[in-house]
Amino acid sequence: MKGMMQDWSLVVPSLLDHAAREHGDQVVVTRGVEGEIRRNTLRTLHARSRRVAKALDALGIREGDRVATMAWNTDRHLELWYGTMGIGAVCHTLNPRLFADQLVYIINHAEDRVLFVDASFVGVIAAIRDRLKTLERIFVLTDEANLPARVDTESGAPLEVEAYETWLASFDEDFAWKTFDEQTAAGLCYTSGTTGNPKGVLYSHRSNVLHTLAVNQTDVLGVRAVDAVMPVVPMFHANAWGLVFAVPAAGGKLVLPGAQMDGASIYALLDEEQVSITAAVPTVWMALLAYLDEHGKKLPHLRKVVIGGAACPPMMIERFERDFGVEVAHAWGMTEMSPLGTLHAPKPGRDRAALGEDIAHKCKQGRAPFTVEMKITDDEGAELPRDGETYGHLLVRGPAVAKAYFKRPESILDADGWMPTGDVATIDAQGFMQITDRSKDVIKSGGEWISSIEIENLAMGHPDVAEAAVIGIAHPKWDERPLLIVVATPGSQPTEASILAFLEGKIASWWMPDQVVVVDEIPHTATGKIQKRTLRERFAEHRLPTG
Repeated sequence: MKGMMQDWSLVVPSLLDHAAREHGDQVVVTRGVEGEIRRNTLRTLHARSRRVAKALDALGIREGDRVATMAWNTDRHLELWYGTMGIGAVCHTLNPRLFADQLVYIINHAEDRVLFVDASFVGVIAAIRDRLKTLERIFVLTDEANLPARVDTESGAPLEVEAYETWLASFDEDFAWKTFDEQTAAGLCYTSGTTGNPKGVLYSHRSNVLHTLAVNQTDVLGVRAVDAVMPVVPMFHANAWGLVFAVPAAGGKLVLPGAQMDGASIYALLDEEQVSITAAVPTVWMALLAYLDEHGKKLPHLRKVVIGGAACPPMMIERFERDFGVEVAHAWGMTEMSPLGTLHAPKPGRDRAALGEDIAHKCKQGRAPFTVEMKITDDEGAELPRDGETYGHLLVRGPAVAKAYFKRPESILDADGWMPTGDVATIDAQGFMQITDRSKDVIKSGGEWISSIEIENLAMGHPDVAEAAVIGIAHPKWDERPLLIVVATPGSQPTEASILAFLEGKIASWWMPDQVVVVDEIPHTATGKIQKRTLRERFAEHRLPTG
């Protein structure tokens, strides 16, 4: 017997329809790429998104066509998302931090038909335009007055671009969203491709809506209509962690920071717009904390900061919670998960823990919300216990988890529908998961595993260490031993002896790095993760003192 309920399609435009109908006067604030502050409403966002949809439809963009964007978090970028998805086309976000060859591969592989780009990235596109096979037109997300002057391509011909606002001015918002199945593709995001070519993750309307509902669970982000939320994490970084869907759906005030990611600019918006929730990778918060210290500023309005994309150092959690009274929500996810996987939220018995104990626990990446299932297994695939101590390969499944990559028919799931994440983790009895390493980065010494992430996080607590990375170096007796690579804080000169003394008693003796090397910088991927592979190549011939 079937239920007698309405068949209500889960499509992205319904999120914006709800936002405009129930929260139309709510504010959307943008710092434009040119530096100006624009103030609109969710009703305006809804109207302009329908204008975009009408303009794209007139351009000949049809269901399934890929529309590329290379842009910061702004209102124009957001209306382009909703407008593209509103006609059943696919919004393909491009990461401007990728190498030129990667961008060429991604755009050609996706067969993007049109591209919308911020003025600050026009030079990036000009350098590769001659190699892009399917691109028909390029629009710069600005008006005629701010359209960049002539920029030449590699062949010497000028890059042909059009002003977005001029194009859009010919259309009004009298347009009805197209009708399509909820399983229709809505967004395309490529992994950073640290090995081989980047792989495309194709999100559906259904997966995006279910992911939005998961994000807005109380123990996840729990966005309210009275919240002001600033997604600092870029929209080209796994959908800005779903916030550009979740905030309008909840009726919250959306604050979009544009291109200025320095500590002073981030603080100005947090303060002036009274932001209560914000989200970004640790490097952004390092810059903000440095600015706060230098200028003696506080964060009186901020209630919660979400930190993900890389493991959050304990000292960062301590600074926010002890010094500024801001709750830290440590999170983890993947492009393949839309991207939410876990978020740290308290359970009974943990809400009154001592500060030090609580911070240590918050170094765990958190627990899975409804729509995400997790387990850990051994090398043979047998499930391991949830005891908080046993390390295993982390697998996930759920309605917003990818089952294959774009244009690659082979499944990425095992026989039971689980997706291997490539992470090594523990899960405790209460369901809190902690990443201990990537499978390819874990250090295997004498038959035991050493967590590079745990050593890195502890080393970051040393006052002279700005950043840390740990890799395994070949050893004749123990197979591998840890090498600690650090970047000094400005004006300091850390010594191996002081760093090892700092780690003493905080990790097992056999985990202690065999050597500490100070370098000028540590390489990162386009999404801000440490490039362990590059470091292993750089130190391939390195010999440890004990080796």
